[in-house]
Amino acid sequence: MEYLPVEVIGNILSRLGAARDVVIASAACRKWREACHKHLHTLSFNSDDWPVYCDLTTSRLEILITQTIFQTTGLQGLYIFMDDVDEFSASTVIAWLMYTRETLRELIYKVRTTPNVNILDICGRQKLEILVLAHNSITGVEPNYQRFPCLKSLSLSYVSISALDLNLLLTACPNIESLALVNPEIAMSDAQVTVELNSPTLKSIYVEAISLDKFMLEADSLETLHLKDCALELFELLGKGTLKHFKIDDVSVIHLDIGEAVENLEIVDVSNFTIIWSKFYQMISKSSKLRRLRLWEVVFDDEDEIVDVETIALCFPQLSYLALSYDFRDGLLHYGLQGSSYLENVTLLELGWTVVNELFTDWVSGLLKRCPNLKKLVIHGSVSEAKTHEECQMLAKFTSCIVQLMRKYMHVDVQFEYE
Repeated sequence: MEYLPVEVIGNILSRLGAARDVVIASAACRKWREACHKHLHTLSFNSDDWPVYCDLTTSRLEILITQTIFQTTGLQGLYIFMDDVDEFSASTVIAWLMYTRETLRELIYKVRTTPNVNILDICGRQKLEILVLAHNSITGVEPNYQRFPCLKSLSLSYVSISALDLNLLLTACPNIESLALVNPEIAMSDAQVTVELNSPTLKSIYVEAISLDKFMLEADSLETLHLKDCALELFELLGKGTLKHFKIDDVSVIHLDIGEAVENLEIVDVSNFTIIWSKFYQMISKSSKLRRLRLWEVVFDDEDEIVDVETIALCFPQLSYLALSYDFRDGLLHYGLQGSSYLENVTLLELGWTVVNELFTDWVSGLLKRCPNLKKLVIHGSVSEAKTHEECQMLAKFTSCIVQLMRKYMHVDVQFEYE
């Protein structure tokens, strides 16, 4: 170890990440202390890494972090997660950021401060590439002054910000590619809660736990759209057909529009969602490049709607992964087995049930026949703790039928996952 250059030792210490481990390792000898001082580029203070953080007073913790940061000279990554800390002093946090901002490439800060710290003012016009903020407030964004020319990824969780400031913030990031919004507090000036965002460079957006009347996104380069646990009256995407990955999970939306140019869609993942199949199918039917389709625990607005395998096979010939969680309503199986077209490229099939009955085995059998090149089958089910004798009998019969069925498909790997 004595022959290692201090730059290499600095890289080793940076890979440790956790500040406590870095401090202990740097105490080994003078050379390691020098590496920590001059060549350490990543430092993380995380209450999950060292529970003792939670036992320290806030003032003592601030002193500890300050001393550790000020022993470095070229930090590129600073991560501060303190779940049990109520809030840090604003003057202390400002000192950390002012000391590191010229070299900082990545900042993750998830602690409240009193009073609020305007991180945009401090870190703007610098080299920051990744910014993750939580429990913060953003007001009065000035794109010409608070500019982030190098920022590629922005994540805001539990952050208070107006719809106007959010769009101005995106404008201040001319090279942004990834945006995550988790449970933001959107401040509005009128009764209707509307968010309009515009970014020509944005490639990925993740939105969770947001409630709005209208969410309109104009993003010409967007490839990934993920909505989770949201309540929206209208969501509209204006783009140029670059979308490849569309995922929606536990979302309530009256009008959903991802644009007409969807020919590049490769992944569609829909779960815990109420859909009008005819409209949804019309929205994705031109996606001939679709490789993965997942419709899981979806509820159909029209009880008489059927999603048939024939339609899926004909419209999505490149499909290699198919996941369906079926439901019965008055004896109607939503995912019908009409037609004779094969899902030639499907190698992974996932099927689930809400209630075990004798028709499920027939459905599994029918789908297996339509997937001649299948390699793996995953069956999902829900098993309650308290079961009647009839339910136990049905589960036993189902297991026997599946075992018997799979003897015909010895080349298929079968896996069961029960909740």
